[in-house]
Amino acid sequence: MIHRVVFGSIERFIGILIEHYGGKFPTWLAPIQVKILPVSDKFLPYGKQIMEKLQERDIQVELDERKKKLGYKIREERLDKVPYMMIIGKQELENSTVSVRCRDGEEGKQELGEMSLKDFFDLFKRAK
Repeated sequence: MIHRVVFGSIERFIGILIEHYGGKFPTWLAPIQVKILPVSDKFLPYGKQIMEKLQERDIQVELDERKKKLGYKIREERLDKVPYMMIIGKQELENSTVSVRCRDGEEGKQELGEMSLKDFFDLFKRAK
């Protein structure tokens, strides 16, 4: 067996990062930066459009296509410590907007509200 110090030091470095941030990585380091949470299946096509636009900007994004209640999805993403959640529903579809929640807001101020994608891109750029 050959021991490679290079890999050992990378593993230690990643371990230090995980311990330091407690799994709550800054936006630029988070493996998933944005999670899109549609209210129901009928908003999945709009969610996919939003996902494509975010991927064009090199944002790490996932679309939650599970048939679970919205409250359950939000709670799960908070536990996963995803920096931003986008809630997609009827109002957002009609207005071509997204409703954004952030992980790091003060208690009660995590809901950033409805905004256009351009406004979100500006917000995301400042967070990086």
